[in-house]
Amino acid sequence: MKLIDWIVTLVIMLMAIAIFSARRLPTWSHNRARHMTGTRLLMQAACALWAALLSVAHGLFAVEGLAGVRPTRLVSFAGLCVLLAFSCYWSVRGTRLLKPRRIFTGC
Repeated sequence: MKLIDWIVTLVIMLMAIAIFSARRLPTWSHNRARHMTGTRLLMQAACALWAALLSVAHGLFAVEGLAGVRPTRLVSFAGLCVLLAFSCYWSVRGTRLLKPRRIFTGC
């Protein structure tokens, strides 16, 4: 896939998250801030996952010198793992924030 296809895919993912999150937008101000934070975290997760997939698709070990830096294979793989870990963390936190709070929690 060309880079423009990857960018279009990212835009479609971000728009889908925004549309599906806007459907359940609460009316109270405290819940609105919580909902917006959850949506932002899901968008961050999508961007991190997109960056990780882009680096895998265009060759994980084909990273050339960027500003004179030539990363090794292990450093490239570690960066990929960090992006995937952040993506998982942000998606879990974002989905928890999008769920409505329980008013009365029983034991």
